[in-house]
Amino acid sequence: MSMVVAAETPPLAADAAGIFRVGNSRVTLDTVVGAFSDGATAEEIAEQYPAVSLGQVYAVIAYYLAHTAAVDDYLREREQRATEVKQANERLFDPTGIRARLMARQAGQDAM
Repeated sequence: MSMVVAAETPPLAADAAGIFRVGNSRVTLDTVVGAFSDGATAEEIAEQYPAVSLGQVYAVIAYYLAHTAAVDDYLREREQRATEVKQANERLFDPTGIRARLMARQAGQDAM
């Protein structure tokens, strides 16, 4: 019996927005790496996100461990972009007093 060893590409693909997702799922690279960094095992991650297989989770973790600097750079860029989007949204839609406004709106609908 002979075994052929071949390199496998990680199950990561960038969507139209440039966000890396695992396989054909909506689970992001950020999610898997974040959970792994927080101490979750591959089995726990696969159980929490049933859209990805255990093999895919292991492959993503292996890719991360082999390319930590590049993945960390990508994650920092994503975090920076998220901060920029949040700030832009807060400029457009002032979050101050949002709870009070929502509660008043709900009270007005309940009175009808």
